[in-house]
Amino acid sequence: MSFRITMSSTCAQLCLRRIGVLCSKTSTRLHYVQSQHRIIRTASSALVNRGSFTNGSLTATQTRQRFKQQMCYLNDDSTAKYLTTEAKEHKYEGLAKTDSSEYSPALLPTTNTLPVPENEICLDLDCEVSFSALEEISDEEAVSILVPSIPPDSFTLRDYVDKSETLTKLVQLGVSLWKLEQRPYVGTMLLKMDFSRDVEPRLMFLKQIGVEDSCLSHIITHNPFILNMDLEDLQTRVNYLRSKKFDAETVAAMVSKAPYLLNFSVMRLDNRLGFYQRQLKLSPTKTRNIVSRLPRLLCGSLEPVKENLKVCRLELGFREDEIKDIVIAVPKVLTANKKKLTQIFDYVHNTMKVPHLLIIKFPQVFNTKFLRIKERHLFLEYLGKAQYDPTQPSYIALDRLVSLPDETFCTDLALATLEDFNLFQKTL
Repeated sequence: MSFRITMSSTCAQLCLRRIGVLCSKTSTRLHYVQSQHRIIRTASSALVNRGSFTNGSLTATQTRQRFKQQMCYLNDDSTAKYLTTEAKEHKYEGLAKTDSSEYSPALLPTTNTLPVPENEICLDLDCEVSFSALEEISDEEAVSILVPSIPPDSFTLRDYVDKSETLTKLVQLGVSLWKLEQRPYVGTMLLKMDFSRDVEPRLMFLKQIGVEDSCLSHIITHNPFILNMDLEDLQTRVNYLRSKKFDAETVAAMVSKAPYLLNFSVMRLDNRLGFYQRQLKLSPTKTRNIVSRLPRLLCGSLEPVKENLKVCRLELGFREDEIKDIVIAVPKVLTANKKKLTQIFDYVHNTMKVPHLLIIKFPQVFNTKFLRIKERHLFLEYLGKAQYDPTQPSYIALDRLVSLPDETFCTDLALATLEDFNLFQKTL
Protein backbone atom coordinates (compact mmCIF):
# COMPACT_ATOMS: atom_id res chain seq x y z
CA MET A 1 0.00 0.00 0.00
CA SER A 2 2.85 2.39 0.85
CA PHE A 3 4.55 1.40 -2.39
CA ARG A 4 1.46 2.46 -4.38
CA ILE A 5 1.33 5.80 -2.55
CA THR A 6 5.02 6.39 -3.28
CA MET A 7 4.52 5.60 -6.99
CA SER A 8 1.51 7.90 -7.16
CA SER A 9 3.38 10.82 -5.61
CA THR A 10 6.32 10.24 -7.95
CA CYS A 11 4.01 10.27 -11.03
CA ALA A 12 2.31 13.42 -9.78
CA GLN A 13 5.66 15.16 -9.38
CA LEU A 14 6.72 14.16 -12.92
CA CYS A 15 3.44 15.48 -14.37
CA LEU A 16 3.89 18.80 -12.54
CA ARG A 17 7.41 19.10 -13.89
CA ARG A 18 6.26 18.45 -17.48
CA ILE A 19 3.43 21.00 -17.13
CA GLY A 20 5.96 23.53 -15.81
CA VAL A 21 8.23 22.99 -18.80
CA LEU A 22 5.33 23.46 -21.28
CA CYS A 23 4.24 26.63 -19.54
CA SER A 24 7.83 27.84 -19.75
CA LYS A 25 7.88 27.29 -23.53
CA THR A 26 4.56 29.05 -24.06
CA SER A 27 5.43 32.04 -21.90
CA THR A 28 8.86 32.33 -23.51
CA ARG A 29 7.41 32.44 -27.03
CA LEU A 30 4.75 34.95 -26.00
CA HIS A 31 7.42 37.09 -24.42
CA TYR A 32 9.46 36.92 -27.65
CA VAL A 33 6.55 37.99 -29.82
CA GLN A 34 5.71 40.87 -27.49
CA SER A 35 9.35 41.96 -27.38
CA GLN A 36 9.48 41.92 -31.22
CA HIS A 37 6.48 44.25 -31.42
CA ARG A 38 8.02 46.60 -28.83
CA ILE A 39 11.34 46.57 -30.76
CA ILE A 40 9.65 47.49 -34.07
CA ARG A 41 7.65 50.29 -32.46
CA THR A 42 10.75 51.59 -30.67
CA ALA A 43 12.80 51.51 -33.86
CA SER A 44 10.07 53.25 -35.84
CA SER A 45 9.71 56.02 -33.26
CA ALA A 46 13.47 56.44 -33.08
CA LEU A 47 13.63 56.68 -36.84
CA VAL A 48 10.91 59.33 -36.91
CA ASN A 49 12.66 61.33 -34.17
CA ARG A 50 16.07 61.13 -35.83
CA GLY A 51 15.03 60.95 -39.56
CA SER A 52 14.09 63.38 -42.21
CA PHE A 53 10.60 63.85 -40.80
CA THR A 54 12.03 66.00 -37.94
CA ASN A 55 15.03 67.89 -39.23
CA GLY A 56 14.76 67.27 -42.98
CA SER A 57 18.46 66.32 -43.16
CA LEU A 58 18.01 62.74 -44.42
CA THR A 59 16.62 61.66 -47.77
CA ALA A 60 14.17 58.81 -48.26
CA THR A 61 16.96 56.44 -49.29
CA GLN A 62 19.18 57.25 -46.28
CA THR A 63 16.18 56.86 -43.94
CA ARG A 64 15.41 53.43 -45.41
CA GLN A 65 19.04 52.27 -45.02
CA ARG A 66 19.30 53.46 -41.37
CA PHE A 67 15.99 51.77 -40.53
CA LYS A 68 17.18 48.46 -42.04
CA GLN A 69 20.45 48.66 -40.07
CA GLN A 70 18.58 49.16 -36.80
CA MET A 71 16.21 46.33 -37.60
CA CYS A 72 19.11 44.00 -38.36
CA TYR A 73 20.78 44.86 -35.01
CA LEU A 74 17.61 44.47 -32.98
CA ASN A 75 16.57 41.26 -34.70
CA ASP A 76 20.04 39.76 -34.16
CA ASP A 77 19.80 40.49 -30.42
CA SER A 78 16.25 39.16 -30.10
CA THR A 79 17.02 36.04 -32.11
CA ALA A 80 19.99 35.29 -29.90
CA LYS A 81 17.81 35.63 -26.80
CA TYR A 82 15.25 33.30 -28.26
CA LEU A 83 17.83 30.68 -29.13
CA THR A 84 19.28 30.91 -25.60
CA THR A 85 15.86 30.32 -24.08
CA GLU A 86 15.28 27.31 -26.36
CA ALA A 87 18.63 25.82 -25.34
CA LYS A 88 17.79 26.21 -21.67
CA GLU A 89 14.40 24.61 -22.17
CA HIS A 90 16.06 21.55 -23.66
CA LYS A 91 18.32 21.54 -20.61
CA TYR A 92 15.31 21.63 -18.30
CA GLU A 93 13.76 18.70 -20.12
CA GLY A 94 16.93 16.69 -19.54
CA LEU A 95 16.88 17.47 -15.84
CA ALA A 96 13.27 16.43 -15.60
CA LYS A 97 14.16 12.97 -16.80
CA THR A 98 17.08 12.38 -14.34
CA ASP A 99 16.47 14.49 -11.29
CA SER A 100 13.60 13.60 -8.95
CA SER A 101 13.74 16.89 -7.04
CA GLU A 102 11.13 19.59 -7.72
CA TYR A 103 12.01 22.27 -10.24
CA SER A 104 10.36 25.64 -10.84
CA PRO A 105 10.80 26.72 -14.50
CA ALA A 106 11.73 30.30 -15.33
CA LEU A 107 9.03 32.39 -16.90
CA LEU A 108 11.32 34.94 -18.55
CA PRO A 109 14.17 34.36 -20.99
CA THR A 110 17.71 34.78 -19.76
CA THR A 111 19.78 37.81 -20.55
CA ASN A 112 22.83 35.80 -21.55
CA THR A 113 23.14 35.49 -25.34
CA LEU A 114 24.71 32.78 -27.41
CA PRO A 115 26.74 33.57 -30.56
CA VAL A 116 24.69 32.83 -33.65
CA PRO A 117 26.33 32.48 -37.07
CA GLU A 118 25.20 35.03 -39.60
CA ASN A 119 24.34 32.38 -42.17
CA GLU A 120 21.72 30.91 -39.82
CA ILE A 121 19.80 34.20 -39.41
CA CYS A 122 17.31 34.80 -42.23
CA LEU A 123 15.53 38.12 -42.10
CA ASP A 124 12.91 39.23 -44.61
CA LEU A 125 12.96 43.00 -44.21
CA ASP A 126 10.77 43.56 -47.25
CA CYS A 127 7.91 41.79 -45.49
CA GLU A 128 8.36 43.85 -42.32
CA VAL A 129 8.57 47.23 -44.02
CA SER A 130 6.31 48.45 -46.82
CA PHE A 131 6.69 51.81 -48.54
CA SER A 132 4.10 53.80 -50.38
CA ALA A 133 4.01 53.78 -54.18
CA LEU A 134 3.62 57.57 -54.02
CA GLU A 135 6.91 58.05 -52.18
CA GLU A 136 9.24 60.55 -53.82
CA ILE A 137 12.63 59.25 -54.96
CA SER A 138 15.76 61.06 -55.99
CA ASP A 139 16.90 61.54 -59.57
CA GLU A 140 19.76 59.09 -59.06
CA GLU A 141 17.33 56.36 -58.01
CA ALA A 142 15.04 57.07 -60.92
CA VAL A 143 17.92 56.77 -63.40
CA SER A 144 19.07 53.50 -61.83
CA ILE A 145 15.68 51.78 -62.36
CA LEU A 146 16.06 49.17 -65.08
CA VAL A 147 13.30 49.10 -67.71
CA PRO A 148 13.34 46.48 -70.50
CA SER A 149 14.01 48.08 -73.89
CA ILE A 150 11.72 45.63 -75.72
CA PRO A 151 8.46 44.59 -74.05
CA PRO A 152 8.01 40.80 -73.74
CA ASP A 153 4.53 41.01 -75.22
CA SER A 154 2.37 43.70 -76.78
CA PHE A 155 -0.86 44.22 -78.66
CA THR A 156 0.80 46.35 -81.35
CA LEU A 157 3.92 46.20 -83.49
CA ARG A 158 4.59 49.87 -82.79
CA ASP A 159 6.57 48.99 -79.66
CA TYR A 160 9.04 46.94 -81.70
CA VAL A 161 9.61 49.13 -84.77
CA ASP A 162 12.60 50.99 -83.33
CA LYS A 163 14.27 47.74 -82.22
CA SER A 164 13.59 45.56 -85.28
CA GLU A 165 15.38 46.22 -88.55
CA THR A 166 12.77 44.21 -90.44
CA LEU A 167 9.85 46.28 -89.17
CA THR A 168 11.75 49.52 -89.72
CA LYS A 169 12.48 48.67 -93.37
CA LEU A 170 8.90 47.52 -93.98
CA VAL A 171 7.56 50.82 -92.62
CA GLN A 172 9.93 52.70 -94.91
CA LEU A 173 8.68 50.58 -97.80
CA GLY A 174 5.10 51.65 -97.05
CA VAL A 175 3.71 48.44 -95.51
CA SER A 176 0.68 48.99 -93.26
CA LEU A 177 1.73 47.31 -90.02
CA TRP A 178 -1.59 48.16 -88.37
CA LYS A 179 -3.28 45.80 -90.80
CA LEU A 180 -0.72 43.03 -90.29
CA GLU A 181 -0.91 43.12 -86.49
CA GLN A 182 -4.65 42.38 -86.66
CA ARG A 183 -3.93 39.01 -88.24
CA PRO A 184 -2.98 36.11 -85.94
CA TYR A 185 0.69 35.07 -85.72
CA VAL A 186 1.81 37.55 -88.41
CA GLY A 187 3.45 39.93 -85.92
CA THR A 188 5.45 37.11 -84.32
CA MET A 189 6.49 35.87 -87.75
CA LEU A 190 7.80 39.29 -88.78
CA LEU A 191 9.73 39.78 -85.53
CA LYS A 192 11.54 36.47 -86.04
CA MET A 193 12.63 37.41 -89.57
CA ASP A 194 15.99 38.78 -90.57
CA PHE A 195 15.64 41.44 -93.23
CA SER A 196 18.77 40.54 -95.18
CA ARG A 197 18.12 36.79 -95.05
CA ASP A 198 14.32 36.55 -95.35
CA VAL A 199 12.77 39.75 -96.68
CA GLU A 200 15.26 41.27 -99.10
CA PRO A 201 15.58 38.19 -101.41
CA ARG A 202 11.77 38.03 -101.85
CA LEU A 203 11.55 41.72 -102.65
CA MET A 204 14.30 41.37 -105.23
CA PHE A 205 12.47 38.41 -106.77
CA LEU A 206 9.26 40.44 -107.13
CA LYS A 207 11.19 43.23 -108.82
CA GLN A 208 12.86 40.76 -111.18
CA ILE A 209 9.51 39.43 -112.45
CA GLY A 210 8.39 42.98 -113.22
CA VAL A 211 6.44 44.13 -110.16
CA GLU A 212 6.68 47.90 -109.73
CA ASP A 213 8.15 49.40 -106.57
CA SER A 214 4.87 51.09 -105.71
CA CYS A 215 3.11 47.69 -105.60
CA LEU A 216 5.55 45.97 -103.21
CA SER A 217 3.96 47.44 -100.09
CA HIS A 218 0.49 46.46 -101.33
CA ILE A 219 1.56 42.85 -101.89
CA ILE A 220 3.23 42.45 -98.49
CA THR A 221 0.38 44.19 -96.66
CA HIS A 222 -2.17 41.78 -98.09
CA ASN A 223 0.06 38.69 -98.26
CA PRO A 224 2.89 38.79 -95.69
CA PHE A 225 3.25 35.01 -96.00
CA ILE A 226 5.04 35.43 -99.31
CA LEU A 227 8.08 36.37 -97.22
CA ASN A 228 8.12 32.77 -95.95
CA MET A 229 7.79 31.14 -99.37
CA ASP A 230 10.69 29.26 -100.89
CA LEU A 231 12.28 31.15 -103.77
CA GLU A 232 12.45 28.04 -105.92
CA ASP A 233 8.71 27.44 -105.50
CA LEU A 234 7.95 31.05 -106.45
CA GLN A 235 10.09 30.80 -109.54
CA THR A 236 8.44 27.50 -110.52
CA ARG A 237 4.97 29.07 -110.40
CA VAL A 238 6.07 32.04 -112.47
CA ASN A 239 7.60 29.68 -115.03
CA TYR A 240 4.29 27.78 -115.23
CA LEU A 241 2.33 30.94 -115.99
CA ARG A 242 4.85 31.87 -118.64
CA SER A 243 4.51 28.40 -120.15
CA LYS A 244 0.75 29.04 -120.52
CA LYS A 245 1.62 32.02 -122.73
CA PHE A 246 1.09 34.73 -120.12
CA ASP A 247 3.66 37.39 -120.98
CA ALA A 248 5.96 38.92 -118.35
CA GLU A 249 3.95 42.12 -117.99
CA THR A 250 0.72 40.18 -117.54
CA VAL A 251 2.29 37.97 -114.86
CA ALA A 252 3.56 41.02 -112.97
CA ALA A 253 0.13 42.68 -113.19
CA MET A 254 -1.59 39.49 -112.01
CA VAL A 255 0.71 39.22 -108.98
CA SER A 256 0.06 42.88 -108.13
CA LYS A 257 -3.73 42.48 -108.40
CA ALA A 258 -3.84 39.12 -106.60
CA PRO A 259 -1.04 39.05 -103.98
CA TYR A 260 -1.86 35.43 -103.02
CA LEU A 261 -1.42 34.14 -106.57
CA LEU A 262 2.11 32.79 -106.06
CA ASN A 263 1.18 31.06 -102.78
CA PHE A 264 -0.63 28.28 -104.65
CA SER A 265 0.99 25.25 -106.18
CA VAL A 266 1.34 24.61 -109.91
CA MET A 267 -1.23 21.81 -109.69
CA ARG A 268 -3.85 24.15 -108.19
CA LEU A 269 -3.24 26.83 -110.80
CA ASP A 270 -3.53 24.28 -113.58
CA ASN A 271 -6.79 22.90 -112.15
CA ARG A 272 -8.32 26.37 -111.96
CA LEU A 273 -7.42 27.27 -115.52
CA GLY A 274 -8.85 23.96 -116.73
CA PHE A 275 -12.08 24.47 -114.77
CA TYR A 276 -12.91 27.83 -116.38
CA GLN A 277 -11.98 26.61 -119.82
CA ARG A 278 -14.21 23.51 -119.56
CA GLN A 279 -17.11 25.08 -117.62
CA LEU A 280 -17.53 28.09 -119.90
CA LYS A 281 -16.33 26.33 -123.07
CA LEU A 282 -13.72 28.98 -123.68
CA SER A 283 -10.69 28.94 -125.92
CA PRO A 284 -7.22 29.19 -124.32
CA THR A 285 -6.93 32.79 -125.48
CA LYS A 286 -10.24 33.86 -123.94
CA THR A 287 -9.42 31.94 -120.78
CA ARG A 288 -6.13 33.85 -120.43
CA ASN A 289 -8.00 37.09 -121.12
CA ILE A 290 -10.51 36.49 -118.32
CA VAL A 291 -7.92 35.32 -115.79
CA SER A 292 -5.50 38.17 -116.53
CA ARG A 293 -8.26 40.74 -115.98
CA LEU A 294 -9.49 39.07 -112.77
CA PRO A 295 -6.55 36.99 -111.41
CA ARG A 296 -8.27 36.31 -108.10
CA LEU A 297 -10.29 33.69 -110.00
CA LEU A 298 -7.22 31.47 -109.53
CA CYS A 299 -7.01 32.17 -105.79
CA GLY A 300 -10.53 31.97 -104.39
CA SER A 301 -12.87 29.08 -103.84
CA LEU A 302 -14.76 27.56 -106.77
CA GLU A 303 -18.03 27.16 -104.85
CA PRO A 304 -19.20 30.80 -105.29
CA VAL A 305 -18.35 30.56 -108.99
CA LYS A 306 -20.41 27.40 -109.42
CA GLU A 307 -23.29 28.97 -107.48
CA ASN A 308 -23.33 32.11 -109.66
CA LEU A 309 -23.27 30.07 -112.85
CA LYS A 310 -26.27 28.10 -111.58
CA VAL A 311 -28.11 31.33 -110.64
CA CYS A 312 -27.54 32.81 -114.09
CA ARG A 313 -28.85 29.68 -115.74
CA LEU A 314 -31.82 28.78 -113.51
CA GLU A 315 -33.00 32.02 -111.87
CA LEU A 316 -32.05 34.65 -114.43
CA GLY A 317 -32.89 32.51 -117.43
CA PHE A 318 -29.73 32.91 -119.51
CA ARG A 319 -28.46 30.19 -121.82
CA GLU A 320 -24.93 28.82 -121.61
CA ASP A 321 -23.68 30.78 -124.62
CA GLU A 322 -25.26 33.95 -123.19
CA ILE A 323 -23.57 33.32 -119.84
CA LYS A 324 -20.24 32.94 -121.65
CA ASP A 325 -20.72 36.30 -123.38
CA ILE A 326 -21.59 37.97 -120.09
CA VAL A 327 -18.53 36.50 -118.34
CA ILE A 328 -16.19 37.53 -121.16
CA ALA A 329 -17.49 41.10 -120.93
CA VAL A 330 -17.72 41.28 -117.12
CA PRO A 331 -15.64 38.54 -115.34
CA LYS A 332 -16.74 39.87 -111.92
CA VAL A 333 -20.12 38.22 -112.49
CA LEU A 334 -18.45 34.95 -111.47
CA THR A 335 -17.50 36.28 -108.01
CA ALA A 336 -20.32 38.79 -107.43
CA ASN A 337 -22.79 38.45 -104.58
CA LYS A 338 -25.71 36.24 -105.58
CA LYS A 339 -28.24 38.56 -103.96
CA LYS A 340 -26.85 41.52 -105.88
CA LEU A 341 -27.13 39.67 -109.22
CA THR A 342 -30.76 38.70 -108.67
CA GLN A 343 -31.72 42.16 -107.33
CA ILE A 344 -30.24 44.01 -110.31
CA PHE A 345 -31.69 41.61 -112.85
CA ASP A 346 -35.13 41.73 -111.27
CA TYR A 347 -35.22 45.54 -111.32
CA VAL A 348 -33.81 45.94 -114.84
CA HIS A 349 -35.86 43.17 -116.40
CA ASN A 350 -39.19 43.43 -114.54
CA THR A 351 -39.33 47.11 -113.54
CA MET A 352 -37.45 48.81 -116.39
CA LYS A 353 -38.79 46.24 -118.91
CA VAL A 354 -35.40 45.57 -120.48
CA PRO A 355 -35.31 42.19 -122.30
CA HIS A 356 -32.59 39.54 -121.97
CA LEU A 357 -31.12 40.47 -125.33
CA LEU A 358 -30.32 44.03 -124.29
CA ILE A 359 -28.96 42.89 -120.91
CA ILE A 360 -26.59 40.50 -122.71
CA LYS A 361 -25.58 43.36 -125.02
CA PHE A 362 -24.85 45.66 -122.05
CA PRO A 363 -23.81 43.34 -119.19
CA GLN A 364 -21.99 46.20 -117.42
CA VAL A 365 -25.27 46.72 -115.60
CA PHE A 366 -24.26 43.81 -113.32
CA ASN A 367 -21.07 45.64 -112.39
CA THR A 368 -22.70 48.73 -110.89
CA LYS A 369 -24.55 49.57 -107.69
CA PHE A 370 -28.24 48.81 -107.47
CA LEU A 371 -29.04 52.19 -105.89
CA ARG A 372 -27.35 54.01 -108.77
CA ILE A 373 -29.56 52.23 -111.32
CA LYS A 374 -32.72 52.82 -109.31
CA GLU A 375 -32.12 56.55 -108.69
CA ARG A 376 -31.33 57.31 -112.32
CA HIS A 377 -34.24 55.31 -113.68
CA LEU A 378 -36.71 57.02 -111.32
CA PHE A 379 -35.34 60.44 -112.27
CA LEU A 380 -35.73 59.68 -116.00
CA GLU A 381 -39.20 58.28 -115.38
CA TYR A 382 -40.13 61.46 -113.46
CA LEU A 383 -39.00 63.51 -116.48
CA GLY A 384 -40.75 61.18 -118.93
CA LYS A 385 -37.52 60.08 -120.60
CA ALA A 386 -37.12 56.49 -119.38
CA GLN A 387 -36.95 54.89 -122.83
CA TYR A 388 -34.77 51.75 -123.19
CA ASP A 389 -36.19 50.36 -126.44
CA PRO A 390 -33.68 50.93 -129.28
CA THR A 391 -36.50 51.15 -131.82
CA GLN A 392 -38.06 54.16 -130.11
CA PRO A 393 -36.92 57.80 -130.18
CA SER A 394 -34.96 59.22 -127.23
CA TYR A 395 -33.51 55.76 -126.67
CA ILE A 396 -31.10 55.47 -123.69
CA ALA A 397 -28.56 52.66 -123.71
CA LEU A 398 -27.98 50.73 -120.50
CA ASP A 399 -24.18 51.17 -120.60
CA ARG A 400 -24.54 54.97 -120.69
CA LEU A 401 -27.17 54.86 -117.96
CA VAL A 402 -24.83 53.17 -115.49
CA SER A 403 -21.36 54.32 -116.57
CA LEU A 404 -21.66 58.09 -117.05
CA PRO A 405 -20.86 60.39 -114.11
CA ASP A 406 -23.74 62.30 -112.54
CA GLU A 407 -23.03 65.61 -114.25
CA THR A 408 -22.78 64.06 -117.72
CA PHE A 409 -25.85 61.92 -117.08
CA CYS A 410 -27.88 65.03 -116.20
CA THR A 411 -26.75 67.16 -119.15
CA ASP A 412 -26.67 64.46 -121.90
CA LEU A 413 -29.44 62.01 -120.95
CA ALA A 414 -31.82 63.73 -118.54
CA LEU A 415 -31.37 67.24 -120.03
CA ALA A 416 -31.49 68.66 -116.52
CA THR A 417 -29.13 70.20 -114.01
CA LEU A 418 -27.14 68.43 -111.35
CA GLU A 419 -28.94 70.44 -108.67
CA ASP A 420 -32.30 69.11 -109.90
CA PHE A 421 -31.02 65.56 -109.68
CA ASN A 422 -29.67 66.10 -106.16
CA LEU A 423 -32.99 67.56 -105.02
CA PHE A 424 -34.84 64.61 -106.54
CA GLN A 425 -32.61 62.14 -104.69
CA LYS A 426 -33.66 63.74 -101.41
CA THR A 427 -37.30 62.88 -102.13
CA LEU A 428 -36.60 59.15 -102.44
